[in-house]
Amino acid sequence: MDFPLTLYLILQHVRRIHGEKHVYTLLPNGKIHTYQYRTFCERVGKLAKAINKIGIESGDRVTTFASNTYQHLELLYAIPITGGVIHPINVRLTSEQQTGIVQQADDKLFFVDGVYSDKFSVLQKEIESAMSIHFNIDKPDTNIQSAIKYEACIAENHKEYNPDIQDENAALALCYTSGTTGEPKGILYSHRSVLLHSLAVNQAGVFGISESDVVLPLVPIYHTLAWGIPYAAMFVGADIVLHGTDLDGVVDLISETGVTISAGVPTVWRKLLPELLKRKQDVASLKRIIVGGEAMPSKLIDAFEKELGVEIRQAWGMTEMSPTGTFSTLRRKHMHLSDKEKTKIKSMQGRPIPGVQIRLASEDEYDLPWDGETIGEVQVRGAWVTGAYYGSVSSEEHFTKDGWFRTGDLATINHEGYMHIVDRAKAIIKSGGESISTASLEAVIIQHPLVEDVAVVGIPDEQWGERPIAAVVLSDNVLADDVLAEDTNVDIPKLLSEHIADAFPKFWIPDLIIVIDEIPKNSVGKTDKAAIMKYITPFLIDKLS
Repeated sequence: MDFPLTLYLILQHVRRIHGEKHVYTLLPNGKIHTYQYRTFCERVGKLAKAINKIGIESGDRVTTFASNTYQHLELLYAIPITGGVIHPINVRLTSEQQTGIVQQADDKLFFVDGVYSDKFSVLQKEIESAMSIHFNIDKPDTNIQSAIKYEACIAENHKEYNPDIQDENAALALCYTSGTTGEPKGILYSHRSVLLHSLAVNQAGVFGISESDVVLPLVPIYHTLAWGIPYAAMFVGADIVLHGTDLDGVVDLISETGVTISAGVPTVWRKLLPELLKRKQDVASLKRIIVGGEAMPSKLIDAFEKELGVEIRQAWGMTEMSPTGTFSTLRRKHMHLSDKEKTKIKSMQGRPIPGVQIRLASEDEYDLPWDGETIGEVQVRGAWVTGAYYGSVSSEEHFTKDGWFRTGDLATINHEGYMHIVDRAKAIIKSGGESISTASLEAVIIQHPLVEDVAVVGIPDEQWGERPIAAVVLSDNVLADDVLAEDTNVDIPKLLSEHIADAFPKFWIPDLIIVIDEIPKNSVGKTDKAAIMKYITPFLIDKLS
């Protein structure tokens, strides 16, 4: 049967099969808002009708300027089933970046979370279209007196909304990259790609979400639609939990709602670990954590799995991949391995999930061997991998002549299909004609008990071309205290240099190792290496003087 694969299929299934399941949202006042999927679907229909009345037509972009709330969840469904294209904007980008993105997207309507009213007011002054609908407004705000109120839109519409989307390739969402390696770029997701992605990630060896789960995405919805979790989780009937704006109260939320699966970047889990350990009994329901954005250090994996009994599943992907590409889970043949060997596998980026094809390529060869040693650029294609950037012409910088997306990541793949990211192509340090991987250096440095977090960058060098510099954050754990107790005058750079020398050639040892209070992160929790250079510059000046 030729049947269009659209988001409305998920919504219909949610309403008819899983109507009694729940959406939980942590409100700014600390209370938990709860309602059933049945009510959720009714509100989505009314909201879609309101959006149509406003005049949004098929293909029009509609911006959400919001945190992870039940209203934002409603918009993830309501906007696309009208034929509109939801465009969640990253609230942590600069106003200049937001303005450029909104202008390129030509957004027609804005839905604004009250907690970001001030930020939106700044953006609103820079854009022509100012039509906005606001929610979570606790007190009158002179900046939004003329704005439409969200609940009023829903209350005005009583008849059932029946969408008629026949083109499964129609755009559903517009997501922008985080700008880690340049200015943010837009990618359109279709109804078909989102539905297929939802089916793929719900397999047992990927997210593995089932009807019995309670799922908490700690990934912002503005980051690739919270990794697609709101669609995947609701499709199978899992309860979904939304944490609002920040991490305050997340551990209480896990305890009160019985969260079984959560997802977020390593930075989030590093911050939450101390409280989770203190309240181990309160969070006993938590069984699995999905990690992505950047590699999770093996010692952090061990802390969650051995001390909390929580399984870590590491994923790799990109905004251009909707976003999931590979997943690292153990195979049956690995069960007899030692804990150290298992952790080594879990620390890798994993194997391609069904629906994604992957290859390693060089300038001269498109299909390098999967031997665990040969390094090549990771190239991908699949049903939810983009074929172009929004508003731009495809170029060979990003897409090959035979139709593969060039990720810019350098990696090895072993004979079992497990991928290990070596570095970003742009992050490789070229020193004296040799290549130094910043990611490999970081992976070794963070294994030292003194180190909590680390970032390695390359700086220009007249003699060698480039040289590595490392910035580290010291740990406050017991092992670190033991090391420092042995010698209160310990030379930390020397100690770490000796640690690095055990794993790499001498020329890999950073010319300078500095201690800072915190590794700066960008808007989606990835290490911000441009900001790190600002920390390093004063130390370089002192060294040169």
